Amino acid sequence: MTREQLAMRAAQELRDGFYVNLGIGIPTLVANYIPAGVQITLQSENGLLGMGPFPYEGEEDPDLVNAGKQTVTTLPGASFFSSAESFAMIRGGHIDLSILGAMEVSERGDLANWMIPGKMVKGMGGAMDLVAGVKRVVVVMEHTNKAGESKVLKECKLPLTGKKCLDLIITDLCVFEVTDNGLLLTELAPGVTEEEIKTKTEAGYSVSSTLSPISVA
Repeated sequence: MTREQLAMRAAQELRDGFYVNLGIGIPTLVANYIPAGVQITLQSENGLLGMGPFPYEGEEDPDLVNAGKQTVTTLPGASFFSSAESFAMIRGGHIDLSILGAMEVSERGDLANWMIPGKMVKGMGGAMDLVAGVKRVVVVMEHTNKAGESKVLKECKLPLTGKKCLDLIITDLCVFEVTDNGLLLTELAPGVTEEEIKTKTEAGYSVSSTLSPISVA
């Protein structure tokens, strides 16, 4: 699946009235595919509630950015506040859903998405607070790395963002629910077979009796 199709599938997790935090990368595209009739409020860790779509070229305000330093717009009723208040909102359990990217995930629902040892990083950002404080956490990612190796692992090799913090994993090949009994394969991308998932997934998982195609219509 393409990045846009991944965002479309992730957008199906949005519910009317949700307060939602979107991570950097593919998750930011989810805002373009909010289902009809669903009203959500987007929150950004740097202190913005009521974030709107990306601005048209030439209409950017360099002072109005999201946590990923991308220029954004605001919707009527939007509010601005300090990062301290923003993180109190996250840590207090007031955000319903966070959709994040990932470098690696484990069969227990562990997440690694903030650094690769030896490479310069700007900082850990808000992901550690998001996975600890948000009611539901969804990851959107590619199933394998550039070398073709699985990113859905028995154990994450990179430094963890959080342990047992994920509820749903959406990759370009399939969808896994994270359950108390491990990963459950519930959906397959168009043209993908169970055998392909088996060969490209290091983690253990079970297959749902209602396994179905991913819908990105």
